[in-house]
Amino acid sequence: MIVATAGHIDHGKTLLVKALSGVDTDRLPEEKNRGISIDIGFAYIPTPDAGLLGFVDVPGHERFVRNMLAGVCGIDLALLVVAADDGVMPQTIEHLQILDLLNVPRGIAVINKIDRVNDARVAEVTESVRRLLVGTCLENASVLPVSAMAGTGVEALRTRLFEEARQVRERETSGRRFRYAIDRVFSVSGSGTVVTGTVFNGKVKTGDRLIVSPTGIAVRVRGIQIHGQAASEVSAGSRCALNLTGEKLDKETVRRGDWVMEEAIHRPTLRIDAQVKVLSGEKEPLAHWTPVHFHLGTEAVTARIAVRRGESVAPGASRVVQIIMERPIACLHGDRFIIRDQSATRTIGGGTVVDPFAPAIRRNSAARQQVVEALAADSAEDALRQLSAVSPDGIDVAAFEAAFNLDEPSAAALYTKLQIQILGRSERLGLAAQRRDELAEAIVAAVTRLHKEDPKSLGLELASLPECLKTRMPEWALSQLVRDLAAARKVELAGTRVRRPGHDATSNPEDEKMWQRVLPALQKDTPLPPTLKELAEQLRLPEKTVSDFLHRKSRGGEPIKAMPDRFLLRSTVERLARIAEATAGSKPNGQFTAADYRDHCGASRKLSIEVLEYFDRIGYTQRLGDARRIRRPLEQALAAASNTAGRTKT
Repeated sequence: MIVATAGHIDHGKTLLVKALSGVDTDRLPEEKNRGISIDIGFAYIPTPDAGLLGFVDVPGHERFVRNMLAGVCGIDLALLVVAADDGVMPQTIEHLQILDLLNVPRGIAVINKIDRVNDARVAEVTESVRRLLVGTCLENASVLPVSAMAGTGVEALRTRLFEEARQVRERETSGRRFRYAIDRVFSVSGSGTVVTGTVFNGKVKTGDRLIVSPTGIAVRVRGIQIHGQAASEVSAGSRCALNLTGEKLDKETVRRGDWVMEEAIHRPTLRIDAQVKVLSGEKEPLAHWTPVHFHLGTEAVTARIAVRRGESVAPGASRVVQIIMERPIACLHGDRFIIRDQSATRTIGGGTVVDPFAPAIRRNSAARQQVVEALAADSAEDALRQLSAVSPDGIDVAAFEAAFNLDEPSAAALYTKLQIQILGRSERLGLAAQRRDELAEAIVAAVTRLHKEDPKSLGLELASLPECLKTRMPEWALSQLVRDLAAARKVELAGTRVRRPGHDATSNPEDEKMWQRVLPALQKDTPLPPTLKELAEQLRLPEKTVSDFLHRKSRGGEPIKAMPDRFLLRSTVERLARIAEATAGSKPNGQFTAADYRDHCGASRKLSIEVLEYFDRIGYTQRLGDARRIRRPLEQALAAASNTAGRTKT
């Protein structure tokens, strides 16, 4: 369990941690000289259950609230310390507001320095603290009297902390990728760069390769230490030190505020959509473009608040706004944050990240508002269920998985449970199964309608599908839908066009008669079918008539214009390709010459070279000086050539 102190300066937080753990957390010379905490300090004590209590002692001075915020991120319990002689003070209130805005799940209020006052004063301060806690996340916290100096009540507090540790729910590690907030960076002789911080999600072991975010520096975990002891693995809810190594890593390239995480969730962002609450004590509403200091995890960055024009967030109110950072940060859905005023002198509110990757455009549109409402759900499952209902153009599942920190197995299980179909591999789009079926039916209907209205049409251009279907889905995703339909024989894909299976744009009585005359001549393909001139002479037709017909016919994919004066049936191309494969197979290195091919196919050297040059053009073969090799399967080469031809026609 991780415990952080909170409270006004000089209320005895550091002395209390020392009384509990035996460790003086003031490590800086300036802290020793001035007698106040300036930066966060750390201590540990073992629990009776073989666990570990980690203490984060934070400074209480108003000038060091930024350091205090870095200390209370990711904690399990807060010790709100109030001195019995001073009572509730300004930083007591601000620190409690911060804990409440961060929704710290558990807490204990400690009335310290009871040795300096009488019992009546202790009772008075206890009552004022109880009133202060009402309506906050610590409303039900115990209030314990203690004297860190005299030791009174320290053992009772330690026992209560152990009881709390038993009740702390273990943080979820399965299904989540590793994420760790850095609060300190230093160098160790012989080891290099060491960082300390809190594991927010997942687990890590020595040897793992990770990313420092938002800078994107690649690192490897060289070693792990927990309370000064070497460990092979550490998981969410623990404080630890990581010894990191990397080509671009040094003490100057990593800082407090950075995260160490798995690469899949490394997505630096400048804009987030967030649910923001303004403290009720603020005098002015939070207006559009208000400059603020934004604190999330151990990060602190200046930012601007964007609300709808003419609107604002009133004191005590809560609403979704967009926050634009001065520089990129790393954050995920559900992360809690604090905002302070432009001069960083007071806390004005805080909230929760809804969409860590918010868009800059159309942020106030009705469709975008529906998406934000869906993402505001507490769980990934609820968010995805709502998103699928309001995202007819699909869901960017890579962004969704990163936002909710889902690993591959947990994401896949969620897609199966909610019947989300995934399109693509390098880019991925998620569609509700019902929506996918609707789009598939619409594609078939559009193709059928086109052929009915224009029987001579070669088919529907893939590039026209988004407009035809009234969708913003990317063309690649629609192309996959078309390929799936083609595999099911519901449509046919010819180059960049979609058509009905078996559709022939030249299908009319006259062309059918012509094809029946031409086809037998093309089938006489040993070694090759006749040229255009020879074909025209055989049919006793003008060469231009035959040429125009075959060019028109070839737009449907059969026959194939393989040479300037010769058309080949697909079966002929396949036969010639099999000969090329046999020729290559007869050579130890798979490379063959034009003469080798001539000897196998029986054509003249000139015709053999023309065939091989056609194979070179479509990428079936690759020329290597005077030799050639098979480059890829014929089907792939023909498909690529067909797509290129389709784009050229377009």
